[in-house]
Amino acid sequence: MRGKAPTQPTFVFAIDIEAKIKPSHPLRKIKAMADGILSSMDDLFDQMYSSWGRASIPPERLLKAKLLQALYSIRSARQICDRLETDLLFRWFLDMNPDEPAFDASTFSQNQERLLTHDVAKEFLNRIVLMAKGKGLISDDHFSADGTLIEAWAAMKSFRPKDEKPGPGPGNSWTDFKGEKRSNETHASTSDPQAKLLRKGDGRESKLVFLGHTLMENRNGLCVSFKITEAVGVGEPAGAISQLDELAKIGIEVKTLGADKGYHNEDFISECRVRGVAPHVALISNRRQMRVRRGTGYHISQVIRKRIEEIHGWLKTVGRVRKTLFRGVQRVDADAKYNVCALNLLRIAKLLEAPG
Repeated sequence: MRGKAPTQPTFVFAIDIEAKIKPSHPLRKIKAMADGILSSMDDLFDQMYSSWGRASIPPERLLKAKLLQALYSIRSARQICDRLETDLLFRWFLDMNPDEPAFDASTFSQNQERLLTHDVAKEFLNRIVLMAKGKGLISDDHFSADGTLIEAWAAMKSFRPKDEKPGPGPGNSWTDFKGEKRSNETHASTSDPQAKLLRKGDGRESKLVFLGHTLMENRNGLCVSFKITEAVGVGEPAGAISQLDELAKIGIEVKTLGADKGYHNEDFISECRVRGVAPHVALISNRRQMRVRRGTGYHISQVIRKRIEEIHGWLKTVGRVRKTLFRGVQRVDADAKYNVCALNLLRIAKLLEAPG
């Protein structure tokens, strides 16, 4: 028999949101882990806010909203605020009542400035890494390093001579670069001066980009460190060395580090050895003066290190990091870290429910 929609549906009724979320929903485990980590950050949050004045958006909700943005590929603060108006799943994840007003997009963006000032993204990522270590998902043995280019939020026509004086006329006029030599020494982007002109290889087009440095744990493929720097000045080897030092500060001592040929240079290998790290780098045949011990462990590292591209692939497709939505190294770095946090929590949830 054909069903018919009621002409006067009930608009006022009681609903149990908790019962509407399936027990097997992946957000349940992610929410439980995120709530546990955020509760351990209460002291940091207390230091960030004044004891008097108008209450702000709770930092726990801000951080969990950043996780939702990454997991559901939501492009902007305005879109996440609009989604909160109608999505009960999102309200449940943020511990919001159904009748509670959603965030104002401008207020939501402004409240994130305090998180940026206190480098909360880095602390959040470190706590997730330590939680994974406590669950036996991260060892102190074998890691891999690699870099990736993040396209900047700046058009090529904004890459202008540094000594050029702004002139009259439309700000978005047609520009012809044919025959003009441009470099980072003589030119800079007027939209984002920290974005640098770089090309990935011979025959590839040049783009305004940032450089992302990734450090992966080999056992389960978790990203234990991610940072954004300018694409020129801090190379991939130097970035990996600084990441090793940051991991040592939170109690993770690396024994071996796999990497590609871009890391086969004397400075990187010597800095690794000073820190007691065995460099398992892919070798360049004409650099025999830098000897790298090869064996079974070396060959395993060279195979597993390629899994780091899975992290880059997720960040650039699901996680909105292929082309950044922010300008400046600090903001791009924080947003990338939030995406890595979401990826790690998703990966940990899957690992915990896997048999054995």
